[in-house]
Amino acid sequence: MIHYFSGEPWEEDYVRGKFAGEEISFHQGTLAASPDLADPNAQVLCTFIDSPIGKAELDRFPALKLIATRSTGFDHIDLAETRKRGIVVANVPFYGENTVAEFAFALLLALSRRIIDADERVREAGTFSPIGLRGFDLAGKTLGVVGTGHIGAHVIRMAKGFGMKVICFDAYPNADLSHTLDFPYVSLQELLATSDIITLHVPYNKETHHLISRENLAQVKKGAYLINTARGAVVETAALVEALQSGAVAGAALDVLEEEGALSDEAAFLTSDHPSEERMKTALADHYLINHPRVIVTPHLAFNTIEAVRRILDTSIENIQNFIKGSPTNVVS
Repeated sequence: MIHYFSGEPWEEDYVRGKFAGEEISFHQGTLAASPDLADPNAQVLCTFIDSPIGKAELDRFPALKLIATRSTGFDHIDLAETRKRGIVVANVPFYGENTVAEFAFALLLALSRRIIDADERVREAGTFSPIGLRGFDLAGKTLGVVGTGHIGAHVIRMAKGFGMKVICFDAYPNADLSHTLDFPYVSLQELLATSDIITLHVPYNKETHHLISRENLAQVKKGAYLINTARGAVVETAALVEALQSGAVAGAALDVLEEEGALSDEAAFLTSDHPSEERMKTALADHYLINHPRVIVTPHLAFNTIEAVRRILDTSIENIQNFIKGSPTNVVS
């Protein structure tokens, strides 16, 4: 039995066609949206990042053998608990490195050329005037790329095409990539201190939690811009708010936020049992960012193109098929 969560309506026919003879139950909402759902016989859950899976959720599926997440990141899954229960977790390691990189540059261009402000002025104010909307060139600016995996490498190539200077930080530097794409690796401190724009392309884990923090935001080159298409908690939200208020950071473009779950279902968050003070403060800080005139916020859609979604779906289907055949693929735990 396979339970499939958070899919779009068209996915049901597509997925069923790949699993002839398999029993599949489709749920339009997230796993969290079905708190009373339990199945003692289900062996596979296919979910997205909007379905946190921990001990309480796993208790509802005691026969579970596989969690196939339709994402590269898997921080929404309690891996310690899945290991304890012998549950395999498979992800989608590659689906659109160019897709996310293109979106990061879309955000950067929207910031640099005041595109959102300009569109709102024409649409809402009915004023066809460029006064007060002067932007800045990308050519000649220094782009600091944090994380030089597949997405980061695409960002570097694009930046070179715009005539930007590129410097990078990675916990595991890739000397071949540095040579091929002609960029230097520097310390995170140096990157923050010298970059005009900082863009984040790291996975979320305990090492990258609040990688951009109150301590190192104080080192940022005054007037720099921050782009985050990675994970919300890579940035300490309260610290970013302070940096914007002080002018240390001139602006930001964020496709991810630290408390996305609270924003997507605020009623559930506010009525849940004892939400922590820290989470409440972060949720309030998110609203500050959303309403800030120098911040662009988009709803975690850097992945969301026709081509990338199809690749994600196909890889997830293959992960389930290969697991059924006894040859699991893209296993993260």
